[in-house]
Amino acid sequence: MAAAAFCSISHRHGVKNLNQLLPHRHTVNGIDHVGRRTTYAKIRFNKAITRPTQRQYRVLLRCVAEHSEEGEEEDVSKATLIWRAVKLPMYTVALIPITVGSAAAYLETGQYFANRFLRLCVSSACIIAWLNLSNDVYDFDTGADKNKKESVVNLAGSRTGTHVFAWMLLALGFIGLSWVSVEAGSLRSILLLSYAIICGYVYQCPPFRLSYLGLGEPLCFAAFGPFATTSFYLLQSCTKQLSISGAVVASSILVGITTSLILFCSHFHQIDDDMAVGKFSPLVRLGTEGGARVVKLTVVALYLLLFILGLTETLPFSSVILCGLTLPVANWAVSFVDKYHKDKTKIFMAKYYCVRFHTAFGAALAAGLVAARMFARKQLPQAILL
Repeated sequence: MAAAAFCSISHRHGVKNLNQLLPHRHTVNGIDHVGRRTTYAKIRFNKAITRPTQRQYRVLLRCVAEHSEEGEEEDVSKATLIWRAVKLPMYTVALIPITVGSAAAYLETGQYFANRFLRLCVSSACIIAWLNLSNDVYDFDTGADKNKKESVVNLAGSRTGTHVFAWMLLALGFIGLSWVSVEAGSLRSILLLSYAIICGYVYQCPPFRLSYLGLGEPLCFAAFGPFATTSFYLLQSCTKQLSISGAVVASSILVGITTSLILFCSHFHQIDDDMAVGKFSPLVRLGTEGGARVVKLTVVALYLLLFILGLTETLPFSSVILCGLTLPVANWAVSFVDKYHKDKTKIFMAKYYCVRFHTAFGAALAAGLVAARMFARKQLPQAILL
């Protein structure tokens, strides 16, 4: 009851006024842990104070620390919220499948179409923007983003405007992808890309909203892995009947795993809000501790799969070596999640650690595929076509 009473005091009076509640003969020395605000304190108690009173002061100071951290979260600048809403680092999930698919095509044909690559990047960025904006709209409808200040709907103040703009971006992106598919003469690629977009739709849009059933990660794996990566592989060829190689299938699986890891880690700080609206993401079912173990096991499984694909010569040796060099980045992400999975404020950054890992791993994989072609003993004529 003492804890409840003191916490209620902290919310009525604020951190600054709480110091006035302490007798003047006691000193409170704040300790700065991030250069902005104290999170815990040392107290020099007068010997005349009884132990129960000391315990009450300790409870009071814990409430002060919690209130201070909440205040920091509330005082996030508008510019920071806009940056979070834009999610610029997240657009690597569009870039990596294109890069890896193009590299796999170069391994097979020795050809690279720079113009197509750029158009695919712009079109895919539009699709990712549609995913992000429409996800904010539909989470706003269900109340999942009620406390998410960086939600585009909350920032813009217009649910309808955000929704309309999202679908305009989808139309532009699909037109761009179709343009490249027609130019390449590949019906298979546009079908695969359509499947990927359908996965994005049923993930978040009514009446499906399969993410609320915990199926977001499998859909993400399929969309960005086998569907998108393979389709971009087909679009980087002038041969209509380019066969789907083992290298591109293996690469697409690896890309799908690292992309799904980003989505998985993006829910660590949203567990309470997801539970409140009945969104049963994997982390709602597993909890943060179980989720941290899943992240570690996924990364271990990823590198084991990479090693097996190298042994079976499904992937070139150069890709295995270069991807192996990304282990420190993977360990960085795993360690961060393992250390801060219970800290709602810090764990927000987990998805960005996974983005860095995804980017580094995908770039290494693509570089290995290109290197295998460039340094092969018997080189075929190579061409870079604009």
